[in-house]
Amino acid sequence: MRANGPFEIKMSPQTTHDAAASTGLGRMSSAKQFHGDLEGTSIGEMLAVRTEVQGSAGYVAMEFVTGTLHGRSGSFVLQHSSTMARGAQNQNITVVPDSGTGQLAGLAGQMVIHIAEGKHSYEFEYVLTDAP
Repeated sequence: MRANGPFEIKMSPQTTHDAAASTGLGRMSSAKQFHGDLEGTSIGEMLAVRTEVQGSAGYVAMEFVTGTLHGRSGSFVLQHSSTMARGAQNQNITVVPDSGTGQLAGLAGQMVIHIAEGKHSYEFEYVLTDAP
């Protein structure tokens, strides 16, 4: 199955450990509002770093999503681990195994985020298997 749609995101800087302050590491919390085939909200926590080379960075995040996916309600967790090497993106956003609840129990899949002209959208390839 495939789900698509736009989303809005609000990022809020958070404090980091004192030892991390000089390394370029940053911590953010996120709040998203999904629209389209996925209607819902999420909250997340992210660690990120930008290097001295323009266009090179990386981030990891955990994101708790609640809502309806093609009319099925529940929640699930997305795990992000993405890099950018001199502008070339490598996204890895995956549903954490067995994190689906309600009608989304047994959810598995991967999401891709697109940003164009300052607007965010998602493509979500997923399957719903029988819950364990």
